[in-house]
Amino acid sequence: MPLDGSTSATHVLAVCGSLREESYTRRALERALDGTRAAGGIGETLDLREYELPPFDADADAQGDSGVVTRRIRSADAILLGTPMYHGSYSGVLKNALDYCGFEEFEGKTMGLLAVAGGGFPVTALEHLRSVCRALDAWVLPHQAALPNVSRRFDGGDIVDEKLDERVRVLGRRAVEYASIEPDPHTFESDENVGADGR
Repeated sequence: MPLDGSTSATHVLAVCGSLREESYTRRALERALDGTRAAGGIGETLDLREYELPPFDADADAQGDSGVVTRRIRSADAILLGTPMYHGSYSGVLKNALDYCGFEEFEGKTMGLLAVAGGGFPVTALEHLRSVCRALDAWVLPHQAALPNVSRRFDGGDIVDEKLDERVRVLGRRAVEYASIEPDPHTFESDENVGADGR
């Protein structure tokens, strides 16, 4: 149940920053949403493969599918961002989708972060996403999920490491539990983020 004691189901949207057909990121987000549903929330995935999002152009950002994506993000109570780690950061696909968003979509919203890596821990990808969320004045869960050596972590859609599986499911549960947390005062990053205001 959300912190404010409300009984209406909390809507958690998982944004998948991978376009691969057999994406480990998507599988991990689905497992996180199992935690959301177990906590009484409604969980759904925003699959960026389904939308035509050209490279962000501030002069044309309201055209095409971008409006659908931003409306879905804006309407959710909490957001999970999932990404593979590419070159020490998060994916360009997710970066482009986030560029279409601004304070209207993220300000005061609870965010959960998940990253997968073919090699070692995707810590820097998570750090970079956390910085973006702070710049948009979102409230980022302290709990995050990192899946290193990800090809060895799954058997079909199941995470084979029980402790890691629990960590991923807890991420989805925390998104429900903290969806209604009282917003913090603006961050220094958000006060300086004038570019996102007018995009």
